[in-house]
Amino acid sequence: MAHENEKIWFDGNLVPWNEAKVHVLTHALHYSTSVFEGIRAYKCQDGSSAVFRLDAHVKRFFNSAKILGFAIPHTYDEIFNGIVDTLKANKLAEGYIRPLSFVGLGNMGVYPGDNPVQTIIAVWSWGAYLGAEALEKGIRVKTSTFTRNAVNSMMSKSKAAGNYVNSVLAKIEAKQDGYDEAIMLDSAGYVSEATGENFFMVRDGVIKTAPLTSVLDGITRNSIIKLARDMGYTVEEQLFTRDEVYVADEAFFSGTAAEITPIRELDHRVIGEGKAGPVAKALQAAFFKVAKGQDPRYAQWLTHYTF
Repeated sequence: MAHENEKIWFDGNLVPWNEAKVHVLTHALHYSTSVFEGIRAYKCQDGSSAVFRLDAHVKRFFNSAKILGFAIPHTYDEIFNGIVDTLKANKLAEGYIRPLSFVGLGNMGVYPGDNPVQTIIAVWSWGAYLGAEALEKGIRVKTSTFTRNAVNSMMSKSKAAGNYVNSVLAKIEAKQDGYDEAIMLDSAGYVSEATGENFFMVRDGVIKTAPLTSVLDGITRNSIIKLARDMGYTVEEQLFTRDEVYVADEAFFSGTAAEITPIRELDHRVIGEGKAGPVAKALQAAFFKVAKGQDPRYAQWLTHYTF
């Protein structure tokens, strides 16, 4: 949950948490004309803190807005530095970071016209997204009845708020049915991604994940593919069906919030041994070692800061 901190970065200024407000007729509130990022900062072994892959996140943030057809009225450096400044202002050594850019108050039709674009950066403490035990025991997942957004109906490469209505429906359904999360199929019936995570499976020593068709180009996904290949694993980006997942040796989610979360069950079928498998454990260990500054080979992925 997002707990109150001292400051939020709002249109270039650090303002008190409870003063970061918008009007109820803000365009984005009615039409989901906004883009966002989910980023994490980790405590490092040298006493500093580090934001994981901040450069990639900021670039995707700007690209998301471009895809939606509006411009963020700040430079790359302003957003990059604003994220670090907000962490420092809140004395947050480890936690979650949420930049959000949205179409503001003005025209109230679907067409946003020349409405102003506003931007905020908020930070808060946040542990394991799907529960601390999930990282070891794995989670129960169902195949959603909701199809993932088709590539020409919603822009899947933009981390746009509107895309997540689809995710909200799938997540509510999964929770109401007693599951932790849902996987979603694309319009052709192939496994796509989860409500806020990319999906991986392991079979006969090969790691598979869906290609970048209907799925978000996840930064953690990209990191896991790089790490896995560097560790000697074969990683294939290919289409596969859910019944292939049923007979997989392992399956897991990746994402900024979820990090690497194993799946122990899909649609009442136990996956592998019904807990975190050896590949997921190896990748978890490698990922956290990198994120916490313990692997110099990936030092370029970290933006260190102190306060």
